[in-house]
Amino acid sequence: MNGPQSQDAIRRSKGFLGLVEKAGNLLPDPVMIFVWLILGLMVLSTIGAHFGWSASIPYSGDEAPHWATLDNGVVTYTATSLFTAENIGRLLVDMPKTLTGFAPLGVVVVVMYGAAVAERSGLFSALIRSSLRNAPRAILTPCVIITGMVSHHASDAAYVVFIPLAGLIYASVGRHPLVGIAAAFAAVSGGYAGNITPGQIDVLLFGFTQEAARIIDPEWTMNPLGNWWFILAIVGLFTPVAWFITDKVVEPRLGKWGGSPDTELQAELAKSEITPAETKGLKRAGIVAVLVVAGFAALALWPGYTPLINEEATGPAQLQPFYAALIAGFFLLFITTAIAFGTAAGTIKSDNDVVKMMGEGIRSLAPYLVFAFFAAHFVAMFNWSRLGPITAINGAEILKAWGLPAPLLLVSVLLFSSILDLFIGSASAKWSALAPVVVPMFMLVGISPEMTTAAYRMGDSYTNIMTPLMSYFPLILAFTRRWDKSMGVGSLLALMLPYALSFMVAGIGLTAAWVALDLPLGPGAQVHYTPAS
Repeated sequence: MNGPQSQDAIRRSKGFLGLVEKAGNLLPDPVMIFVWLILGLMVLSTIGAHFGWSASIPYSGDEAPHWATLDNGVVTYTATSLFTAENIGRLLVDMPKTLTGFAPLGVVVVVMYGAAVAERSGLFSALIRSSLRNAPRAILTPCVIITGMVSHHASDAAYVVFIPLAGLIYASVGRHPLVGIAAAFAAVSGGYAGNITPGQIDVLLFGFTQEAARIIDPEWTMNPLGNWWFILAIVGLFTPVAWFITDKVVEPRLGKWGGSPDTELQAELAKSEITPAETKGLKRAGIVAVLVVAGFAALALWPGYTPLINEEATGPAQLQPFYAALIAGFFLLFITTAIAFGTAAGTIKSDNDVVKMMGEGIRSLAPYLVFAFFAAHFVAMFNWSRLGPITAINGAEILKAWGLPAPLLLVSVLLFSSILDLFIGSASAKWSALAPVVVPMFMLVGISPEMTTAAYRMGDSYTNIMTPLMSYFPLILAFTRRWDKSMGVGSLLALMLPYALSFMVAGIGLTAAWVALDLPLGPGAQVHYTPAS
């Protein structure tokens, strides 16, 4: 049994993980991190302007890109102090415009309108419970792992509903419930980069990627499907890896479970049963989902009427309107299937319920809206100072001089993001700060924004389960103590470490191989990028 709280705290403070926890606890909130970044950027821009920092590249266009000067076929970026009258005026006068022009903000709000209804109507919860309840014992582990990675679309329900349910189901078949919780946690959080279809996280991260890519290419537009094949490959790779670790490493270490499916356990399982009304709702939601997908396909394929196809373009560029419309597509898919489910299950009785759910979803975005205000100004001010393209151009020249192969460059981004993930849990917070530098820098050495984003996502994934600073870590610890009162922070970290190390090795190998083989990342998305110049 676990000792007093003081002993638990002493155990947590020991070793490398103890140092990580202490260092992470010293960090401020992500919002305040951006406040300090902005202040530091203002000082740095003044230093750069004083010393005349600049960077130049050949340019074949007739008009200079934004924030640059063009002279005899050469574009030059020169550092500008953010304390100049022009920039201070821009900061104060355009403050509302800077926020509303922040691409990820509109994307997140639109998708959240639909996702909020899907979550609060019970659709996400019912999908998770129905996908796992009747999984055969022999393939229970891979079912848990795949469902866990797919459940990212369900937002908080993936943690609150799915992970404890996995423990219950393992216990119901006589297996150790901590094994189920470990496998589910590994899939949901450690496999965060993988999924079967793109979703909200793709739209969010590519919003930041778009802002950064436009430093080099003002016409670059995000493709929410730009990592589809890559994230699908992660599911295919991580599933057998996690299956092996669960059944051959974690379960033998925990030993045979001493409990049995008692009355209390059966009662808890009964609560997770899919009701007849929910079954009816899921069937309706499935029909509506097919109709929405078919409708979008028709808008791209119907002869003589293709609003989602650019008939004047050639090649992959023809599909750009279709890719851009996927944000609206996610919204329509979520809200229509949620209404179909909710009206059948009884969770939606009128249009007022839908409006209320949408409002609650926006209220839950309040922390993100605060974060977006400061992130938007950091990105904008980075552009005003010209430090972004200067850093990217000079950094690209250094990388070219070193002659490092593309796989090694991308693995370095992966490892750097995984180190940051030990201290800063928010994927969007880290990427909004990193993207303005690494995306344009890698574009200049021939690596596409989609590939850089994919490498970042991989590094931001597997470390989630090996840091006590992850926002859901205390919740997972509470789930484990339902079955074993002696579980502490160190116990949970030790339980998850085999998954994290295995995912790290597999993730690095997959990223390096993907670049080396030059495989497409998704529809219209390639590993390499050819600068316009």
